[in-house]
Amino acid sequence: MPSLRDYDRLRDLNIRLIINMRFTLGPRPDPHPFDSAQGKPQPISTLWLRSIDSPFFPISIHKLIRGAQAALATIRDGGKVYAHCAYGRHRGAAMGACILIAQGYDPQTAMRLVKERRAVADPFAWYIRPRILKFASEWNK
Repeated sequence: MPSLRDYDRLRDLNIRLIINMRFTLGPRPDPHPFDSAQGKPQPISTLWLRSIDSPFFPISIHKLIRGAQAALATIRDGGKVYAHCAYGRHRGAAMGACILIAQGYDPQTAMRLVKERRAVADPFAWYIRPRILKFASEWNK
């Protein structure tokens, strides 16, 4: 989870939206308010999609769709998106794969790309993969 000190670095990377998939710790708001007089950039937006990393409580498809929609709007406006969870293995990886699917990637390619770019990510986990595939099915309706 980004600390308040991380926001300047994220802004330099053109991150415009942080999607937090953690259950207990919500995102910290960007401490840098917009200042049009000084030409400072708009604060980084946050979206908290409270989710549990458990096979007994599957990630909500509604939350994955909501995150993908917010991500697409940010990307269309020229910004980048940072999605995360507690360890970057399941929930954040699932959201990342869903954002790629929403951009037109097929599910298998999206999951492989997430795994290639973040070695600890496991979008193929037995209880995560089905949620990504269900998202793809719902998204493509």
